[in-house]
Amino acid sequence: MHETSVKPEPLWEDLLSRQPETIKAAFASLDPSDQKAVLAHLQRMVGGSGWQIEQRLSARAALDVLLSQAE
Repeated sequence: MHETSVKPEPLWEDLLSRQPETIKAAFASLDPSDQKAVLAHLQRMVGGSGWQIEQRLSARAALDVLLSQAE
């Protein structure tokens, strides 16, 4: 991601929190190119290997919130 004032660990904690408002706020704090990178990473987490089931579930929850917001 680009240099921002947002620290990566708290950002990802918020994105993977399974709390819709927290997810939306974290995502909204990013610039458009970082938002695109986050969506791509979440999709890799959901469909890729090497992630624990809880991580996959959290990534799926974040995607569901973010993609439904875009509609």
